[in-house]
Amino acid sequence: MEIRGERECTECETRWSYYETGTISCPACGSVKSVGIDDERKQHTAAPATLNLTSVRNMIDEAPREDIASAAIDECREYVLKQGFIDAGELQALEDVYLAAHELRQVADVFARSFDPTDEEELYYLSLLRGADHGERPDPESVPDSIREARGLGYADAIDEYRKDLKTYAEDLNRTDNEALSALQSLSEHIKRVRALQGDVDPKTAERLVKAARALGEYLRWDDEDALVRCQDRLKRLST
Repeated sequence: MEIRGERECTECETRWSYYETGTISCPACGSVKSVGIDDERKQHTAAPATLNLTSVRNMIDEAPREDIASAAIDECREYVLKQGFIDAGELQALEDVYLAAHELRQVADVFARSFDPTDEEELYYLSLLRGADHGERPDPESVPDSIREARGLGYADAIDEYRKDLKTYAEDLNRTDNEALSALQSLSEHIKRVRALQGDVDPKTAERLVKAARALGEYLRWDDEDALVRCQDRLKRLST
């Protein structure tokens, strides 16, 4: 949405930035009556959001497996629902924390519903739980076959949300050149394919899709022609 992020409370005249707080309530008096004081509206989809899994990790030695997984899912869901990629008109990168949070939601659900998870599955799940909020993502080669659907779906969801903001950003800046539109369409088609397969794709394929989305973001942010070429090349290889 387009907003005037710099606000002034009409009750107590306190000024604050909606871009930083993510709320229309005055931080001084709590009033929701305010006016925008900056000259122009800016596209803004982001909100202050931090993924912190410390409380979930502290449950590991005491709580049932299902409760731990449920808590992990809730923390990740709250984070990804708040996260956006346009901050005060500036396009942000697709970060590893966001990708890991989407994957952990899927993996935790699989792990919680498993009657007898293998040691390999448990180690993978715990590695995500340990490092997702630090932006640590397991290598594609380490993904167990029984988990790859969860990774595929998690990444498809994350990339699709990023794609939506890429499209909004491009349209807002009138950057809807044929190359950008073609890349956005191709990205959308690959996401649909992954979802149609219920995420059952080679983890290396999912990683290439991540890199393609990031390269497209770099092209739109900085008008980087080399980034566009990288994006197009990765999308083309995904089609072969």
